[in-house]
Amino acid sequence: MDLELRQLRCLVTIVDAGTFTDAALELGVSQAAVSRNLASLERVLGVQLLHRTSRSLEPTTAGVQVLARARHLLAEADDLVREATTGHTRLRLGHAWSAMGKHTAEFQRRWAARYPDVELLLVRANTATAGLAEGLVDLAVVRHQVPSGKFAHATVGHEDRYCAMAVDDPLVRRRTVALADLASRLLVVDPRTGTTSADLWPPDARPRIEPTHDVDDWLATITTGRCVGVTPHSTVTQYRRDGIVYRRVRDAPPVPVQLAWRAHDPHPATHAAVALLGELYRTPPKRESASARPR
Repeated sequence: MDLELRQLRCLVTIVDAGTFTDAALELGVSQAAVSRNLASLERVLGVQLLHRTSRSLEPTTAGVQVLARARHLLAEADDLVREATTGHTRLRLGHAWSAMGKHTAEFQRRWAARYPDVELLLVRANTATAGLAEGLVDLAVVRHQVPSGKFAHATVGHEDRYCAMAVDDPLVRRRTVALADLASRLLVVDPRTGTTSADLWPPDARPRIEPTHDVDDWLATITTGRCVGVTPHSTVTQYRRDGIVYRRVRDAPPVPVQLAWRAHDPHPATHAAVALLGELYRTPPKRESASARPR
């Protein structure tokens, strides 16, 4: 016999309501149906779930464990239904490190004011496509090359590169630094989502590279003073940390900021998001691939 959601919902309702009679009223079924659902659940699981007397009703030890899992599963099922039925009334915007940098808060405010019927949800996903390839988001902020074919993208702005260093680093005394200043240093990078590689330097003058896993590890490693990092300006505004100082790298090429989406199934609000973020970066959105017009 297969486990069914209605059986789990019946168990949860019985415990929350306190009696079979009240549970039946809440579920809109007969008391006999409530009893049958509970009995069938106990047969499927092979354990007794409730201690029942004429005056009380309490979960057994096994019942407490099953009840906790039942609540979780029912919540997941409700979320699944909500996602499927609300559809395009929610826009999930992914990012790997620092969202939209200094524009993040203003983007959220303007979105809420202009599109109150489309809920904006920021999702941090430390993957190459900021959760897009994994199906976690509808749209993603990326600052590196987007895989062609499956994904479309638009460049909405550019950000200067900054060097992150410990507060006692000798370079802190300078207002800006050059790539040559970092050539002899140990450079910590995130190879999955980062924007920095040894290719920024000439082949004969490249820093040593040490990989890291995410922005928190990156910052913690730099704080030790044994290495430095190079990052877009968005990190500067989103990750101000004790022990870390940022200096602009004056001769490094800027980092393109892009919004990416699934080429063959764009969210209807994609065009609006591209336009708004381009407005905030004060650069005309440059369309580079498949159309993002709402369908």
